[in-house]
Amino acid sequence: MSFSKPLPRISGCRRDILAAARLFMESRVLLTAWELGVFTALGRGARTAAQVARTARADPRAMDRLLDALVSVGLARKSGRIFSNSPSAARYLVAGRPAYIGSLGHMASLWESWSTLTQAVRAGRSVLKDDMPRRGKEFFVPFIAAMHERSSLQGPSFARALPLAGVRRLLDVGGGSGAYSIAFARAHPALRATVFDLPQVVPLARGYIRAAGLQDRVEARVGDYDRNPLPDGYDLVFLSHILHSNSPARNRRLLRKCARSLNPGGLVVIQEFLVDEDRTGPQFAALFALNMLVGTPAGDAYTEREIGSWLKGARLRGIRRKDTAFDSALLIARR
Repeated sequence: MSFSKPLPRISGCRRDILAAARLFMESRVLLTAWELGVFTALGRGARTAAQVARTARADPRAMDRLLDALVSVGLARKSGRIFSNSPSAARYLVAGRPAYIGSLGHMASLWESWSTLTQAVRAGRSVLKDDMPRRGKEFFVPFIAAMHERSSLQGPSFARALPLAGVRRLLDVGGGSGAYSIAFARAHPALRATVFDLPQVVPLARGYIRAAGLQDRVEARVGDYDRNPLPDGYDLVFLSHILHSNSPARNRRLLRKCARSLNPGGLVVIQEFLVDEDRTGPQFAALFALNMLVGTPAGDAYTEREIGSWLKGARLRGIRRKDTAFDSALLIARR
């Protein structure tokens, strides 16, 4: 299952270039409707624009125009003055339903950061006021929810793909919600995991771990991998989408710490959106490099060769790559 269907390439046709420049309008219609709870309101039954506006505490005329736009893009239906969800909106955009895409909250956050792309390209770095460790609840709650949604879908597949049979202690560095640790613990009853993350994240992780009923085998420990030593005595250190937030120098330091956390023969497993050596593809990774430009002080999308050189510098050997069905790759190395 791919999470990032490639955008159509922009041809030299004037009409296609203008169409591409307008794509943000559809995105903003979707995100605004999601933020206002429009789909959830319509999930309780067909409504007039005025009824939806009262639920959303919005202006009735403006809500009517938003709903008309949702009809035009295929996310709502209209009969007379009555609106209802399209089948896809009813399935994926109504809060509380099994397939609900809660990660759109993070997409709304990305809208704000990507709006600074012009300034970031001029400055050569993010121009946002706060980097990630200093961001508050308004950022971390939707961010961790989005990561949990994605990681929960991937976790069982990774539990089958990784050599976890002999792993008794696993360290999940920057593990967020603990979704991967939860999946690994479910697949291997002898495995115990530690999620190591920031003070703002650990209470969220503990909530997800309790909901999974695994608090006896998965713990969440407060720490900053930049400033604090990592705990040691682990058979496997897992870093899922951590390196792209950092500069090369920070990643070299972090991987040396990871190596020291391992028992002899232990493994480091890295998941990343790897960019090709010429950095023009895959498309998702090339665009993700810009996501790191606007959102982090010095993050980037990295190549397999770059990360491999850092692993070798940490005296980790036998580096091998496993591609996944999720637009990412796993790099595995042994102490």
